[in-house]
Amino acid sequence: MEPLIARDEALAKKAAEIVEAQEYGGRRLTGWAHRLAFVIAIGFSSFQLYTAFFGVLTSTLQRSIHLAFAIALCFLFYPFSRRAARKGVSPLDLLLALAAAASVAYVSLCYEELVRRIGDPTGLDLVMGVLAIVLVLEASRRAVGLPLVIITGFFVLYGLFGPYFPGIFAHRGYSFRRIVDHLYLTSEGIFGIPLWVSSTFVFAFVLFGAIFERSGAGEYLMRLAMSLVGHTRGGPAKVSVVASAFMGTISGSGVANTATIGTLTIPLMKKVGFKPEIAGGIDTAAGGNGQIMPPVMGAAAFVMAEFLGIPYLEVCIAAALPAVIDQLALLGAVHLLATKYGFRGVPREMLPRFWPTLASGLHYLVPIGVLLYALIVARLTPLTAAAMTIGCAVSIFLARALMISAGLLAADPPAGASPSPGRSWRPFREALLRMIDALYNAARSMAAIGVTCACAGMVVGMVSLTGAGLNMTNILVELSFGNVYLAMVLTMIACLILGMGVPTTPNYVIMATIMAPALIAMKPDTPLIAAHLFVFYFGILADGTPPVCLAAYAAAGIAGADPFKTGIEAFKLDMRTFLLPYMFITAPQMLLIGLDPGLAGVLEACWIFITSSIGMYALAAGMQGFLVDDDTWLERVALIAVALCLVKPGLYTDLAGLAGFALVFLRQKRRAAARRAPA
Repeated sequence: MEPLIARDEALAKKAAEIVEAQEYGGRRLTGWAHRLAFVIAIGFSSFQLYTAFFGVLTSTLQRSIHLAFAIALCFLFYPFSRRAARKGVSPLDLLLALAAAASVAYVSLCYEELVRRIGDPTGLDLVMGVLAIVLVLEASRRAVGLPLVIITGFFVLYGLFGPYFPGIFAHRGYSFRRIVDHLYLTSEGIFGIPLWVSSTFVFAFVLFGAIFERSGAGEYLMRLAMSLVGHTRGGPAKVSVVASAFMGTISGSGVANTATIGTLTIPLMKKVGFKPEIAGGIDTAAGGNGQIMPPVMGAAAFVMAEFLGIPYLEVCIAAALPAVIDQLALLGAVHLLATKYGFRGVPREMLPRFWPTLASGLHYLVPIGVLLYALIVARLTPLTAAAMTIGCAVSIFLARALMISAGLLAADPPAGASPSPGRSWRPFREALLRMIDALYNAARSMAAIGVTCACAGMVVGMVSLTGAGLNMTNILVELSFGNVYLAMVLTMIACLILGMGVPTTPNYVIMATIMAPALIAMKPDTPLIAAHLFVFYFGILADGTPPVCLAAYAAAGIAGADPFKTGIEAFKLDMRTFLLPYMFITAPQMLLIGLDPGLAGVLEACWIFITSSIGMYALAAGMQGFLVDDDTWLERVALIAVALCLVKPGLYTDLAGLAGFALVFLRQKRRAAARRAPA
């Protein structure tokens, strides 16, 4: 059993390098540069922990100090170019890190004076503002590439040269002084809502995820998933889906999910018969799916709650049913692939048993239970809930290490060894070092998130200043000829194109600022959260859409496959998810909105869950070309039509969809039986 579930060290190292390059920057620091970055990172995490436990500062102070730490780390960890990554930190990088941190911290250091002269910036204010804007753009370029910088730069130029734009795009234009003042000295630019969310909720949950991962919980969740579904058809592929769903509840990174889970599941998928590209594609789709799982749902969900002015719990409740349906649909698609090609699972005797595995790591589940209690039962704020969860996780982890050190508890044995309690302070020291490492890694992750949130805030600021949102509404109405379905398609395309080079959070911020209001204007009875979840889902789907799909590159590196072909396979699996967001707009019941109160509403939600799950399974069968037997072209069309009927709530559409699904199922079953009869 143990050799099967043990990680390949070479693959684990490769995956760690991929995650490090994508999540933390491609530069490996050593010597004095590493010590400097380490001190700044620990200071960053310590500041965030202090404000999480003892109360956040005034909004402007909280945001500026957060960004000062993040942007300094960004210039240390992210090199100017790939070629520069092989070199150490240059004097120019140090100078830029210092200048960037100073320009942002200036808002905190001179806070009282700036408040007194709101709207009337001095020359020094403007100089620091220009420096901050330019260096936020450069830090974003280093962290996530040019697309976000180009989009932000376009909106800044749009504010300056508004009168020169044609027709409906034109506006009166704003002076250079006014734009710098708006972006730098108000809460509608760099220091806007995206950065506020990054400096509070997001960092707390990223830190919890880092602590959870360093405590060994990731390995436990993997073993748990293996014991649940490893023996079924195509078992390792299903393990990838289930484990990614587990990890998605604590991690908001599709790339990290893909690389972490893939080190174990991709080699096993290849062993049972999956081609490298298909194995990588499954892992990519599963890693992206993890981002839609409550309660974390990536950083964008916290921004959504702030944009909408609703409790974060409402976002989780609305997103819960579609997330579970989508996970089951991916499991169904993987099952159909395994059945179609005759792939088997892993023999039960080679797998860990479920109940002993569950019992062995119950202490890992306690913090998740505390998080759910705080959010759902106690209805605390996300920041308070995250602080409680962090405190619980650290306490349990260190207490367990202390008991092992005192000989009161047996340590987890290495492969093939038996547990043997004994007194030694080494386990406790290692636990402390792991917690410090979690603080360091959380700060490294937040460097890129912080600067991209600041960059996205600049887009929001320019849209609010110029009224570009109203223009986009008029443009969308003209391009779609007033048809809401065509408007949704255009919005989807915009999200996918933007998301090919922009991370999920800034992608969501930009689309929620520009496109979501346009959708709501075209269909006024659309719930706000439905329009925002629409753009959120397609922002996540963009991560797995070729040609730019970072998660696919990570999976391909582990699988030894072609990245583009891996991305195509992931895209084919993700096609089943493309249907769900349309239902958010046309049938908000999918989000548990507008249901009858009491038992009737519960029954309706259960019915929606059952019929939509069958519908998504039918869509997967239509896309894969297999249900019980290979689909004919007519059956593929019928299955896609069945999916459309079943996913949209409604009695008549549900009955028609169920009848159509039963007809195709029975027809294929009879055909498959007839083929087996002569044998």
